[in-house]
Amino acid sequence: MEPVTDETAQPATDTGTFGKVLAVLDLVLSADTPLRFKDVLQLAGQPRGTLHRQLTHLVSEGLLVVGADGSYTPGLRLLRLAHRSWSQNSFRTVAAPHLLRLHAATGETVHLGVLSGSDIVYVDKVEGQQTVRMGSQVGKTSPVYCTGIGKAAIALLPEAELERLLSTIRFVRHTPATLADAAALRAEIATVRQSGIAFDREEHEEGIRCVAAPIRAGGKEPVAAISVTGPAYRISVDQLDRWSEVVSGCAADIARDWRLCLGPGR
Repeated sequence: MEPVTDETAQPATDTGTFGKVLAVLDLVLSADTPLRFKDVLQLAGQPRGTLHRQLTHLVSEGLLVVGADGSYTPGLRLLRLAHRSWSQNSFRTVAAPHLLRLHAATGETVHLGVLSGSDIVYVDKVEGQQTVRMGSQVGKTSPVYCTGIGKAAIALLPEAELERLLSTIRFVRHTPATLADAAALRAEIATVRQSGIAFDREEHEEGIRCVAAPIRAGGKEPVAAISVTGPAYRISVDQLDRWSEVVSGCAADIARDWRLCLGPGR
């Protein structure tokens, strides 16, 4: 597993005691490898005594567990809460049959993602039929600027919100194909808005490609997208283009059913 990067680290914000505790919890859960106290202390930007009390409370409430090596990992209570949230998520429930249909049409891994800050959170996934498995997991996040599903989602944002988001992104080169800066991402989002389709051409992981479409559900929530993802040796750029219509059609069907679920006046 890779060490925590600046993309993972989130400084404590002035949101009161509860908000700071949640920020510490999120910091631990977002790390690619389990963090010890000294790691959290370095990343959290809080006094040692305060941080120790916060972590002690999180452990006592069953939200975190301390390992034999002093590292922190998710507690069983947190996992139960996450499972309940996932199973009762109305948007995921509405989208689920359409994800299965898209999976049946392509045979590849299908993702449903919701925008969260400058990341996309995977809220559902249908694994591909082939032997190669994606590293993505439900609940895991990826940067919006180098994933097809992320670019599709932020294409839904009003211009002012998009500009605010672009100003917060720290662009990291994951592969030679990763977009280098806000200007490059802004230009690509203009293309996504025109075509209704976004691509990941090995921008997040070498050897992985995807085609994605925004879910135009209306309103402020959720800002979401779907994607079909697979290995580059099996999925050509031309194949991604051929899947564009079925992916955008599936996104439109999810948006339609979500509006019906909300009912009139929403």
